[in-house]
Amino acid sequence: MTILATIVVLGVLIFVHELGHFMAAKSVGIEVQRFSIGLGPTMFGFRRGETEYVISWVPLGGYVKMGGMDDEMMERIEGGAREGAEEGAGEGALTQPREPKPGDFDAKPIWARTLVISAGVIMNMLFAFVVYTGVNARWGLPELAEHRVGRVVPELLPPGAEALSELPSGARLVSIGGVQVNHAGDVRDGFLEAPAGPLAIVTDEPRMEVEIDLTSDPQERVRILQDGLLLWIDAEAGRLEPGDPAARSGMEAGDRMLVADGVPITNWWDFVDVVEAHPDIPMEVTLEREGRSLTLSVTPEAAQEEDPVTGETVTVGKIGIYGPGGEFVYSDVSLTEAVQLGYVETVGMTGLLLDFLGGLVTGRESPRQVGSILTIGSIAGQAAGLGIETFLRFMALLSVNLAVLNLLPIPILDGGHLVFLGIEAVRGKALSLQQRLKWSQFGFVILMGIMIWALSNDVLRLWGI
Repeated sequence: MTILATIVVLGVLIFVHELGHFMAAKSVGIEVQRFSIGLGPTMFGFRRGETEYVISWVPLGGYVKMGGMDDEMMERIEGGAREGAEEGAGEGALTQPREPKPGDFDAKPIWARTLVISAGVIMNMLFAFVVYTGVNARWGLPELAEHRVGRVVPELLPPGAEALSELPSGARLVSIGGVQVNHAGDVRDGFLEAPAGPLAIVTDEPRMEVEIDLTSDPQERVRILQDGLLLWIDAEAGRLEPGDPAARSGMEAGDRMLVADGVPITNWWDFVDVVEAHPDIPMEVTLEREGRSLTLSVTPEAAQEEDPVTGETVTVGKIGIYGPGGEFVYSDVSLTEAVQLGYVETVGMTGLLLDFLGGLVTGRESPRQVGSILTIGSIAGQAAGLGIETFLRFMALLSVNLAVLNLLPIPILDGGHLVFLGIEAVRGKALSLQQRLKWSQFGFVILMGIMIWALSNDVLRLWGI
């Protein structure tokens, strides 16, 4: 399942990306010599018209080879010398000026070349938007069915909402502002859409009512939902990171936590508290698996994190485990609403990825979080096992990742080529072939370094390091 899911995900997304370059090149009259899914030597292929369509042996990318783009880096990608290259032609041959043909890439104006280079990224973003839209149109808007109180953090409640701290863990939210609550989405809408002023919150199990003074500031309302009032999550293992402490200890997806370091666990937030309080300190966890109880020893890894209350950097324990996805209910949406949701999800995922990349640069995010094809394969297999909707959403998320990462200003990636075009637009002439080759070689080294780094992270995780 995992191997097949990985092949499908990578194959589709690479095809979509390269199809964007291909279609854009054709639209502006550029000769396309090869359309390749995969890198390295050809596995098999065929020729139709001027274009050779191939599937290559290394499933880590693809490329569209256009007229006028023959260079040393393309030889490396293809796994051999260029067709038609003269024997004995050395580096000096690259210094000879070449007159572009009408169908060559470099014969086209900058706007056309920019379109061709950007088209792969555009197609990946469009693919994500279409998939998100289609999933919402087919299944509806997913909302977590759970609407019990998990935890209230009084220190993070905005002024006027202090009464929420009276709500006990496990209380079921029944109505907010007189509007019935049936799922987590109703809780969200109740706080975000209610008019400013007094707001009554009614719960069951136990039956009680509290009233808060709801602010008109939308950011303060979001604070209630994101920081102050946390909904219930069962103390059950969802996805585990391979090689992290939870997986090394023998925990499995579906395990229900009962006791951690002697503390009874009622919900996910209880378990998080105990784990975070044990950085590099062994602890015993008693859990239930398939009706039987067992006790495991796990040592959380120390990690630096910002305390949400004080804002200070603190050391907490992490074991590489995620809570359960939970049960969903679906609300029917119109096609117009599905399109709006598709746009919101695409933009939202793009923002999350950019924030993560920014965190890597500033040190806020650990480089150990970067994964390779092994991580992609593992998550793809798990997503496929959860059903077609989850699998499609994962494909859309990965498509956004592919688009954003391709825009990084690294020579050999689309972002690097756009930098070359920007330089040409400013200075009025293109960089020389030798300069582009040197920068492309530099970019190739960086790209290989990133891939080795990501693969090393996955291998170290598997070894428990």
